[in-house]
Amino acid sequence: MDWPNRAPFAAAITFDMDADSLIHAADPEGWKRPYAISMGQYGPTVGVPRILETYRRLGLRQTFFIPGWCVKTYPKAVEAILKDGHEIGCHGWIHENPSARSLAEQAEDLDRALDAIAAFSGYRPRGYRAPVYLLTNDTPALLADRGFAYDSSMMADDEPYALDLGGRSLIEIPTHWGIDDWPPFAHYAEIGYMMPVRGPSEGLAPFFEEFEAARRDGGLWHAVWHPFLTGRRARWQVVERWLETALTSGAWFATLGEIADHAEGLRQAGQLRTLPFPTYTQRQT
Repeated sequence: MDWPNRAPFAAAITFDMDADSLIHAADPEGWKRPYAISMGQYGPTVGVPRILETYRRLGLRQTFFIPGWCVKTYPKAVEAILKDGHEIGCHGWIHENPSARSLAEQAEDLDRALDAIAAFSGYRPRGYRAPVYLLTNDTPALLADRGFAYDSSMMADDEPYALDLGGRSLIEIPTHWGIDDWPPFAHYAEIGYMMPVRGPSEGLAPFFEEFEAARRDGGLWHAVWHPFLTGRRARWQVVERWLETALTSGAWFATLGEIADHAEGLRQAGQLRTLPFPTYTQRQT
């Protein structure tokens, strides 16, 4: 894939700042679970400041996906993210499961989140990531109705592609579980994740291997991390040391918004893979 300024490949670190929204979305009684809440709180109160300090030192701007509830609950973290020029994307209202919500409820969740982000930041986000990637067949049209430029919830390619929504389009910046830090680092019984927690270097090694694969193919490397997981001290020290080298690789490190704009230019030039959405409109037997 061609990248701006003849960069040999592209790279993006995205952080989902879920905080303790996860426990409240999973369990109406979650507010009574202080240990689980404290694990989520680590993200905006300790992980985010640590990450931002590294980004400032290295001159890096990246993308943070934040539920609207977290924007209202952790304004200092969001203020610091915005102050340093990072992009904020929408990650639902309180990390609810879109696939368990009706069309009207999905629209309400989106609008509530957008209003919270816009009231705080002064702008409406251009990008969306569905909580736990649980996009529905209705979600992309809801996003297009609200002026989103891109989604980052699906997994049909290694590189950005376009969704044809029947006369409208949306850029998809794909992800997958192999570039998400839940499998190596999450251990969260309250929401059904009981992973064997890896050591920092072991858990992060697959991400760095993916980076080398993207370099060889001239593609996109895209990490999906969480401040309360990868933002922990020893893990972030591994990332920080790696970043100091990775930033000399020639990769175009960009926000997902910048990558989406580039992909949209390719789409308009007929140079971007386009897939119809939804893939199926009826039950398959």
